[in-house]
Amino acid sequence: MAVHGEQQHAVIPQTGLCAHRAVRAILTAAAFAPAGAALAAPAGDDLHPIVVIAPGDAPDRDDALTIDRREIARTGKPDVLAALTRTIAGVTLQDAQGNPWQPALVYRGFVASPLQGAAQGLAAYLDGGRFNQPFGDTVGFDLIPDAAIRSITLLDASPVYGFNALGGALVIETATGMNDPGFSANLAAGSYGTREASVSAGRNDGRFSWFVAGQARREDGWRAHSPSRLANGYADVGYDGDSAGLHAKLVVADTDLTGNGVAPVDLLGAAPNAVFTWPDNARSRYARISLHPQLSLSPQTHLEGTVYRQRLTVRSINGDLADIAPCAVDLSALCAQDLNAREALLPGMAMVAPSIASAMEEPVYGVLNRATSQTRAWGILAQVIDKRALGSGTNHLAAGFSFDSGRTDFVTSVELAMLGEDRRVAGLGEVIGPGDGPVGPVSLIARSDNWGLFVADTLPIAPGLSAEIGLRWNHALIRLEDRIGSALNGAHHYARLNPGLEFDWKLSPGLALRAGYAETNRTPTPAELSCASEDAPCSLANFFVADPHLKAVVARTLELGASGGADVAGWRIEWLASFYRTVNSDDIQHVASRVRGRAYFRNIGRTRRQGLELGVKARRGGWRVDASYAFTDAVSLSALTLSSPDNPFADADGTIAVSRGNRLPGVPRHSATLAIDHETRIGARSATFGGDVVVRSGQVLIGDAANLTPPVPGYMLVNLRGSIELAPGLSLTGEVRNLFNRSYATVGTFGELGDLTLAEAPGASSPRFYGPGAPRRWTLGVAARF
Repeated sequence: MAVHGEQQHAVIPQTGLCAHRAVRAILTAAAFAPAGAALAAPAGDDLHPIVVIAPGDAPDRDDALTIDRREIARTGKPDVLAALTRTIAGVTLQDAQGNPWQPALVYRGFVASPLQGAAQGLAAYLDGGRFNQPFGDTVGFDLIPDAAIRSITLLDASPVYGFNALGGALVIETATGMNDPGFSANLAAGSYGTREASVSAGRNDGRFSWFVAGQARREDGWRAHSPSRLANGYADVGYDGDSAGLHAKLVVADTDLTGNGVAPVDLLGAAPNAVFTWPDNARSRYARISLHPQLSLSPQTHLEGTVYRQRLTVRSINGDLADIAPCAVDLSALCAQDLNAREALLPGMAMVAPSIASAMEEPVYGVLNRATSQTRAWGILAQVIDKRALGSGTNHLAAGFSFDSGRTDFVTSVELAMLGEDRRVAGLGEVIGPGDGPVGPVSLIARSDNWGLFVADTLPIAPGLSAEIGLRWNHALIRLEDRIGSALNGAHHYARLNPGLEFDWKLSPGLALRAGYAETNRTPTPAELSCASEDAPCSLANFFVADPHLKAVVARTLELGASGGADVAGWRIEWLASFYRTVNSDDIQHVASRVRGRAYFRNIGRTRRQGLELGVKARRGGWRVDASYAFTDAVSLSALTLSSPDNPFADADGTIAVSRGNRLPGVPRHSATLAIDHETRIGARSATFGGDVVVRSGQVLIGDAANLTPPVPGYMLVNLRGSIELAPGLSLTGEVRNLFNRSYATVGTFGELGDLTLAEAPGASSPRFYGPGAPRRWTLGVAARF
């Protein structure tokens, strides 16, 4: 059973070089890099490596949450997603797709997800260029090799970051030979057919530098029918001179990912590795090339920018149940259920005899949704940075503009299918045509143009006191062209001026306070605008049927915080505390339709996300301790009625009544992490041992915004890791995740079994569907660092 929306990742390079060939070339170059690559020539103090990572030069970095290359590779192999969850309690990964490389990242109740249909609330930047894909503002973490990432940072909401920065910005900075010279490689294998390899190498020779990285992963999957593989690569070449610099970067990816999604709780109780319906697969290719120039105009002022171009192609197939059955008036014909629960004839579709359908007593019909999306996008960010003494401190001014443009060609087809005993959805060769009842093909061109003008200034007011001022004008134009009919045609304009202000006060070397206010906004995506009518809902994979207008979401955020550090009994202690309150106006939500497998988007009024975050880091000798806690209160501020026909407490019309104060689905209220590592020596060998505990409380099921049913239970996971030196620069590494083999779920929703009988759980009746978390897993590998 697919989760609402299609899987969206990859791209075909415009250069004509296939992504997998580029990956192979990068891996080969890095693997055979000369040993001298580890011996980087020292860069002079007068060199200025490229620093652009986000609009406004990433303001408000003083209280940012950052993980670096060392943290990313703490388990012996680079793994960004694992590093985020074990070090930042406010980050939760929802495994709705059932694929380890396709999670939705939830931070402060806002989402950055690879799935169409998710309400994207975090702006993502890759080396200064926008990384939210233009079709649905999706964020694909599998597109970038973890070995190429120098740092990943979560920043508070600021208008400077542009569209989608409702909950803040996710800023990814890649490595260069200037900043990260050396060689590293990892090989690992583990349970459920896991095989991983990564390699990176960089060198600088004074002003010139290069860096390459590649990563390949493959696994059979711990759930049935769930194999996946991915390969991605990265290359950077650059020149950093006294007054000018230029870097060129290439990112490529080739993935084949299975995401069989949520399953009935009764089925998971009987067979934890089971899937509901399958196949659900997306094959992707991605390529992105970017240029990053920098020019110093004076010792205080320089220009910097990012220009990128990318192409993304995704081919997906999703097998799902459908409300298709023999017509009551003619048992030899097939009908689909329409919005009013009436039969709609599927012309030319005849009933399949049970003897050739499957071994089931009665045939159970479904559909195979095939979709192909090709997205071409390009963008530019240009800004001037000026740093100069002013009064009692340094004034830091950034001003610039950004432009991001994209075109997506989206084509779908729907094939009549039937379920077998193993719930495989097998096509019957009959393709449902345009106008054939409530299900049919789609052919759409979506274009988007986003402009932004911004200014950010850190102004010193008095000794230790400064003000961070931000202002940005956003303008968006979205155009839709229906290539089959006219229902999808439309043009939508959005424009807004967003302000922001924060005061930072350093009371002493060990204590700093801050208080700020910011306004941000996001426009509806082409995907949302194309599926915004309750009378024309969309299927899970091809969800483009109608084109009503949706209002833009506006978020207003107030934040208070403090940070500090001290030396206590030989320990170096650093801490950070934040309180935030964000109110969204005209929030957008994906709402289930009365027709199975279909949904639509709508504005749901005002919502509020507020909470508290605490983080502590302690260091002493070889000991390293990181602890954090987050409380997130995400609620609706508007009373409204929503469609949720599979909710067991829905009324006769399939709707639920949401009240002010009801919790928003999918957001745990309490989150905590504790990570401890110790570096020691065993004889002449160095060794590191550690582990972490990840705790998340329960969360409301998607489709239960009225809070009528029990939440998805919370969970606590214990993970262990270790490494021991085999020879200088060479280590044996190991990791065990979910040590105590806990059964848990990271997301929940509702579904319908209909007439389907589950062989593993014949008495299954619960409408609750969970996205199960992985059981105990282990990996063993070898890591080289030079």
